[in-house]
Amino acid sequence: MTDSSFHPEFREAPYWWEAAPPEDASAAPLPGNVDVLIIGSGFAGLSAALEAARAGASVAVLDGGPLGGGASSRSGGMVSSGQKLVLTEALKGLPAEKSAAALEDSKATFEFLKELVARENLDADLQLVGRFFGAFAPSHLDTLKRNAETLHRKTGVTIRILSRAEQRQEVGSDYFHGGFVVEDYGGVHPSKLNRALRGAARGAGATLHSHARVQRTERVPGGHIAHTDRGQVRASHILYATNGYTDAASPWLEKRVIPVMSFQIATEPLPEGMLARLIPRLRMVTDSRNELTYLRPSPDGTRLLFGCRPRAIQTTPTKLAPLMRARMLRIFPELEPIRLTHAWGGYVGMTADRLPHVAEQDGVLHAVGCNGNGVALMSFLGWHAAQLMLGRTNRRAFFADIPFPAVPFAPLRRALVPAASAAYHLADFAANPGEVLAERLGRVPDHH
Repeated sequence: MTDSSFHPEFREAPYWWEAAPPEDASAAPLPGNVDVLIIGSGFAGLSAALEAARAGASVAVLDGGPLGGGASSRSGGMVSSGQKLVLTEALKGLPAEKSAAALEDSKATFEFLKELVARENLDADLQLVGRFFGAFAPSHLDTLKRNAETLHRKTGVTIRILSRAEQRQEVGSDYFHGGFVVEDYGGVHPSKLNRALRGAARGAGATLHSHARVQRTERVPGGHIAHTDRGQVRASHILYATNGYTDAASPWLEKRVIPVMSFQIATEPLPEGMLARLIPRLRMVTDSRNELTYLRPSPDGTRLLFGCRPRAIQTTPTKLAPLMRARMLRIFPELEPIRLTHAWGGYVGMTADRLPHVAEQDGVLHAVGCNGNGVALMSFLGWHAAQLMLGRTNRRAFFADIPFPAVPFAPLRRALVPAASAAYHLADFAANPGEVLAERLGRVPDHH
């Protein structure tokens, strides 16, 4: 790279893959017949495979690419519970009992992940360090305060509200206009978690197969047949766990998931003491933009990882890296001499109602819809889907008991993403035009 902001060994690949790269598991032939066939090797698919195999079912997981190559190993790795549902209007209009059930199950996802990691002894760098939510604009602080109070009241998490003068307890920057801290949240190394789940699923008896893209599935007497690039697999049960990587293999599901690309960069290892100045308690950090900014320390405490969608029009992570860096420097000018080693993107699975779903269509189950909150949620959805398939529960979670609406103008859903993103960027500009202009012009604050 000729730009001095790029490290000589810069790679357009996830930083996470340095410790736990995706896996080629294409050598073994596909099984001819299984009890449970799972399409997708992300958190949902692997969690479902582990649960079904533990129950004694024969299980196979198929992925069109390498195992763990999708969003599960590309995410920010932040872990929370029900905050997405509280901080958005996803539950607006639901009857009180339905809203309460949604929040209860959302809280359960966080507890489930912690229990899963402990029970299976998963090497995932789970760190319960909390999260700071920063106000991007002065007008956002009152909204954040109300959201924090609602979040505490409805989910019971521990909240601490901070003024702008107090926020340096959490971030070494005057960029935000105050905010709040949730003590109960944390983060994982997402690619290591995916690798650990693959090992646990295999240990329970599941087989995992990469580079076996499913072309279509058909219902036949006694089950289903999946037609793949590498042959056919017959199964009593099928689960689609493809989320933002859903394709035409399931036309019904494809109409219900919107793939939205989010991007991240990683810095080179920081000088000793710098990260402690930037994020004193090494928390996860997000802001209140419509087009969200999220950042965190690497699990080993050596780098800063920074994510956002800096433009409405999608291009390559490398081309967007300078724009993400410009936003990063607005928050932390001290990082100006620090170079970037990685830039990458991954598809988030969004839904029309902004809710996750475990849904059945023509005898096939689907567990999708992380809506940008997937680590704990998708792990929980996969586990619950396996229970439903095998009849191991009498209770359907809220996410499995609601209609799954199609996306309006579904054939145009990919084309409409830039328009929706542009609307978000305009809203952010209206809230804080001076900051957005300074970022676009690449201005670095002259104070640290």
